[in-house]
Amino acid sequence: MNNNSDCAKVVLITGAGIGIGRATAVAFAAQGYRVIVTDILEAEGCEVVSQIRESGGVAEYHPLNVRDTAACDRLVSDIEKKYGAIDTIVANAGIAHKVPLNDLTDEKWDLTFDIDLKGVFRIIRAAVPGMKSNGGGSIIAVSSIMGVAYGWDEHVHYSAAKSGVVGLVRGLAVELGRHRIRVNGIAPGFIRTAQALSEVHSLGATGLDKVASSIPLGRVGEPEEMADVITFMASHSARYLTGQTITVDGGLVVQSH
Repeated sequence: MNNNSDCAKVVLITGAGIGIGRATAVAFAAQGYRVIVTDILEAEGCEVVSQIRESGGVAEYHPLNVRDTAACDRLVSDIEKKYGAIDTIVANAGIAHKVPLNDLTDEKWDLTFDIDLKGVFRIIRAAVPGMKSNGGGSIIAVSSIMGVAYGWDEHVHYSAAKSGVVGLVRGLAVELGRHRIRVNGIAPGFIRTAQALSEVHSLGATGLDKVASSIPLGRVGEPEEMADVITFMASHSARYLTGQTITVDGGLVVQSH
């Protein structure tokens, strides 16, 4: 579906320097995609590119703050000029800052929404015209179990933003389906990432180990396991899948207590 001279499909991933984004970049590269690694974390983004290239893959790093509309538009335009339309967008960049309600100012609320929801929207909006012109594409947005099933103490702004991602996926799937653009989401459970390992904003290593016993599969997830689902969503095997946000959590939210 891409008019690249070398026929390699192009995937652009936000927040690809660490965690799920990084694992997803590596997974797409292994499938032969040209991977556009974007992040505000330059060192980490460049490390991912080096890892991919050392394994024989094709990747390049571009700094990107998803809060910057002009930067999102400009990057997408530049990539399209170099390689043709983008085949897949993975809108993964996000933050999860622990803030009690009494301390949750408008500014802190807006920061989370500007990254976790509007940042998803910005990069998608930039890429859709090229996908339409090229006859289709795939978009995957990263939500969370906190956006589909759980509340999270002192993270109400995060849960609300991630719920918004689910609504965005549904609405865009309906609007863009006629253009053969599929839009899906993934709602990870407890995954061993830098965010989850943060003692300040999340569970920390001890908390993750503790929560593992409450998960039916008996362990927390790994970033690579999320990447496997994301690459499936982008693949021909998922050609009739759109408008869905798939929870990938080891069975956590479906069990009764």
